[in-house]
Amino acid sequence: MFGTHDIALFMLSGLLLNLVPGPDSLLIISKSATHGWRAGCVAALGIGSGLLVHIFATALGLSAILASSATAFTIVKIIGAIYLIYIGIKALLQKTNHADTNMAQTQSMPAESLQQIYVQGFFTNALNPKVALFFLAFVPQFISQDADHKAVAFMFLGLIFECNSMLYCLLLAVLADSASKHLKGRQQLGVWLNKLVGTLFVSLGIKLALASRS
Repeated sequence: MFGTHDIALFMLSGLLLNLVPGPDSLLIISKSATHGWRAGCVAALGIGSGLLVHIFATALGLSAILASSATAFTIVKIIGAIYLIYIGIKALLQKTNHADTNMAQTQSMPAESLQQIYVQGFFTNALNPKVALFFLAFVPQFISQDADHKAVAFMFLGLIFECNSMLYCLLLAVLADSASKHLKGRQQLGVWLNKLVGTLFVSLGIKLALASRS
């Protein structure tokens, strides 16, 4: 369809790739465990929006610039690394309220906070040049050489990957919230989770800053 092939294999490969822990999964787990499944789902929606940027940019050939231009790749890489480190430091400094609150209060988030979570999810994905390079390397393997409209085929496969990723991310948000509810001392869990996620995000930011295009 649309000049593509092996769709089932593409979907299976995409699912397995989603299962590999990364900044996106860490952000969703963190927000769900500390603020509830709604916050986790909002983070997932932000991540999905960032993924759409990569899909359409790659289909239009913009991401090819990242693969061919060392300067462009470095600029995006440094911006993404700084943002990941910023999120990590913010998580490390975040304080969790230890006062006893009911579940509704724990999961109730001000509109602005939900917007901030969405923006975090969006930029965590959109500012990662490795995602763009992944699409350039992975998706074309499932596009026929004689496809009439390769950009359409790319967007078709990209949207399939987007749907699968969103289903996984939303499920992850719900499962992370459910798991946190069954653990004692949820507020204390939030403190340690923030420290863990903050440390991991700072590490990922440093790793991205040192990454090469290969």
